[in-house]
Amino acid sequence: MSYLSSFLHLAFIAFITLFPAVNPVGTAFIVSPLLDGLDRKQRLLASKKIAFYCLVICIVSVLLGSWILKIFGLSLPIVQIAGGMIIFNMGWQLLASKNENRAPERVTQPADKFREVQNLLFYPITFPMTAGAGTISVLLTLSASSGDKDFKDYIMDMGSVLVGALMIIILFYICIANTGLLFKTIGDRGQQVVNRISAFLVTCIGLQIFWNGLQHILKLHS
Repeated sequence: MSYLSSFLHLAFIAFITLFPAVNPVGTAFIVSPLLDGLDRKQRLLASKKIAFYCLVICIVSVLLGSWILKIFGLSLPIVQIAGGMIIFNMGWQLLASKNENRAPERVTQPADKFREVQNLLFYPITFPMTAGAGTISVLLTLSASSGDKDFKDYIMDMGSVLVGALMIIILFYICIANTGLLFKTIGDRGQQVVNRISAFLVTCIGLQIFWNGLQHILKLHS
């Protein structure tokens, strides 16, 4: 029973720690404009793929993340800087786009639109917008704390961290799969307002991630 209690406790800690990094509700609103034009079935399929990619990133980060960074000689601050630049650029493009240019996009055939969105599902929607440097750093920290335990405890801790990550991913899937319904409720004008606010937040998030990485590097060289 103590093992079960410890397992559930660490899974809950992982869920709580990952919540601000993934921000499932806020990220769903930020990502939603990129899925604009998909019907309900396509949106659900796209949401499932994003959730699956997030799960893969979480598993790789927990089991192999630190090794991969060492192999390529990368540090988390560099990943944060690169990811921040990418997210900022995307947010700026969304913010600079004109509303009147969005209407013709709806003329695009659904199959062509879905094919276009599919190219965005892993990069940049999953990484770095959803499961980015912040999520990876949290997972690396949680998994590193179990490195000095025996094999049985190590496997149990890794499993509990992944369960916590899975709960966050399920919550994100529920949010991203249903934001389209919310947009239909608030209408075109409300959707334009939310899209603009989301684009601004994407730009700010990109700058924040970039600044966090830069701060770490400046501290190391100060």
